Amino acid sequence: MQDTELFQLSGLTAVLLLVGFYAITFLMSLTIRQKNENVDGYMVSNNAIGFGLSAASMIATWIWAASFYASASAGYRYGVSGPIHYGLWGALMILFIYPFGRRFRQLAPKAHTLAEVMHARHGRSSQLIMAVSNLVGSCISLMVNFTAAGALVSILSPLSFVQGVLIAAAGVLSYTIWSGFRASVMTDFAQLAAMIVSAVVIIPIIFFNVGGTEMLAANMSALTEQQADFFSSEAFLRQGAPYFVAVLAYAIGNQTIAQRLFAVREDLIKPTFISATIGYGAIVIGLGMLGLLALFIGLEPANGNLNNIIPQMASAYLPPFAIGLFFILVVGSLSSTADSDLSALSAIVMTDIYGKNLAKGRPDPARMLFWGRMTMVVATMVGVIFASLRMDILVMLVFVGALWGAIVFPVIMSFYWDRITNRAFTSAVVSAVALFTLVRFELIPLQGAPAVLFELLASVGGGVVIGLMAFGFFGKTAGLVLGALAMAVLAPFSIGFLRDYVVLLSSLTAYGVSAIVCVAVSLRSSERFDFGLLNERVVAFQHDAAEAVPAPRAAGKALRQKDAVRAASEKVSSQTL
Repeated sequence: MQDTELFQLSGLTAVLLLVGFYAITFLMSLTIRQKNENVDGYMVSNNAIGFGLSAASMIATWIWAASFYASASAGYRYGVSGPIHYGLWGALMILFIYPFGRRFRQLAPKAHTLAEVMHARHGRSSQLIMAVSNLVGSCISLMVNFTAAGALVSILSPLSFVQGVLIAAAGVLSYTIWSGFRASVMTDFAQLAAMIVSAVVIIPIIFFNVGGTEMLAANMSALTEQQADFFSSEAFLRQGAPYFVAVLAYAIGNQTIAQRLFAVREDLIKPTFISATIGYGAIVIGLGMLGLLALFIGLEPANGNLNNIIPQMASAYLPPFAIGLFFILVVGSLSSTADSDLSALSAIVMTDIYGKNLAKGRPDPARMLFWGRMTMVVATMVGVIFASLRMDILVMLVFVGALWGAIVFPVIMSFYWDRITNRAFTSAVVSAVALFTLVRFELIPLQGAPAVLFELLASVGGGVVIGLMAFGFFGKTAGLVLGALAMAVLAPFSIGFLRDYVVLLSSLTAYGVSAIVCVAVSLRSSERFDFGLLNERVVAFQHDAAEAVPAPRAAGKALRQKDAVRAASEKVSSQTL
């Protein structure tokens, strides 16, 4: 492989492809630009997107640079089962949200962010936890996508890594800033079509050019026993299981998914998410096989960076026209996710920072849009700066997803159990993040009693993961029974074992600790929450492009009085009981 000459596009060709791609998407966004933009349309398209656009947008958003690069890294590291572990669990992430998503929409049909609903459910501290976690997560996602752009451009053209990052960043910002989420959804449809066509052409060409089935048969002996095993325990424990746990947290914690959940028509949630699950899994597993092919032929990643595997395979084994298609494939994938991150970040700042805090619930739509657009500019600059760090994409994904595991149980249960309080939510998340950090970075020795304690907490976390999934699809009884069985089965096997798999141990610890603390603190409270309040408190910011609908002072005062009377009545009732 080292003797294979790598083909590069000319600098002019690369620039023309990039400029042409972003010029087309920019012109598309101008067709839906409104002179007097509606803030609700800018953030969630007024909660009325149809099936086709919604499903395509979900697939395109999650078939991003990491879907290619990290799936290929999994295949290169762990062999035949690597891409399956990435693509299958990533698809499950999309499916996992829909049963809970229907509950979210039922209670707060006009929501813009999950943090906004947490504000209505609990208060400011819970809202800020959700908002800050999403700000960090989306900035990391931007960094990952811009990193992928730089790696692509630097390998497939004479342009430098930094030049690739800057062009991609400027291109994505140029079309997203005008119409926000609506521009992201519309361009996602076109980008997905381009990605599918490119993938259908590219994958077979590379497969046959590296030698096809004869090459696979001849080089199978070069794989280790674990890499050749389709049911590799090493692949499951170091890649599959940590990613499985991480992506469930992405499903609940990530604003890009929540934004599409709040944007699609409520009656289309189920078919949209099921279609996106199938589409994502099929495409990503196929693209991840390029990493497996690289393992078979003995490819050495340029500069030791696994993010370079797919660009190297394309450069070495594709004819020039197909390299151009591949170029568009990756640019489209990273752009479809980067514009979603910008839309998510702007919605968080517009709703949770400005609308609910700085504007005290009476936001000015024009100023709100200004905050949203400035957020996109600043976020793009931050993403470009941090892209220069060139971190490993797979490691970053697992880390952020595991960190988000601290909020999964408190968020979901806040929509079903009326006893969960703001104190329970906040203390659960803070405790889980603290212990996750101790384990993930091995700040304390994972030996003796501390290791056993964390392994038992991780067993609880495993039960929480299984229980939540069963609860979402089969109901409360199935969730409780299967969750308890999972804890009982995992506990004896985890002791003395999980300490050798720090990523998985830390991820499950976050789930377990957050659930234990959340339940314990909630049971000490006698408060009860009326879920009907969510629909009253979470409303549209604007009825149309000209009429703002922040609650007038009188209406806001009446609503606060109504809440006070209701709370007093509930307090008297609880005391009587």
